Amino acid sequence: QVQLVESGGGLVQPGGSLRLSCAASGSIFSVGAMGWFRQAPGKQRELVAHITSGHNTNYADSVKARFTISRDNAKNTVYLQMNSLKPEDTATYYCFVVIPTIGNLWGQGTQVTVSS
Repeated sequence: QVQLVESGGGLVQPGGSLRLSCAASGSIFSVGAMGWFRQAPGKQRELVAHITSGHNTNYADSVKARFTISRDNAKNTVYLQMNSLKPEDTATYYCFVVIPTIGNLWGQGTQVTVSS
């Protein structure tokens, strides 16, 4: 059984930084794309960033130049470095991982709150 464990959320002031991590564990033979969605209260879930197995990246326009996604294939872990955080970045962040033999897996969600 494969599980995703997220960490790194919290409360930060505007302009601050946070780093989210999401590690996949279990019987994993290969991992495809990995990434992050977020959902704020009353809003639809939106794709924040994703990274392919070949390390190609894609970002939502709202986070370009502020967020950086990366992955460590040896650890089956994806990271989201978030800089220059804004109040509108406040949301629950969910990681996802594509396991070719299983399908799409989701993390439990981690809360990010940007407030002074």
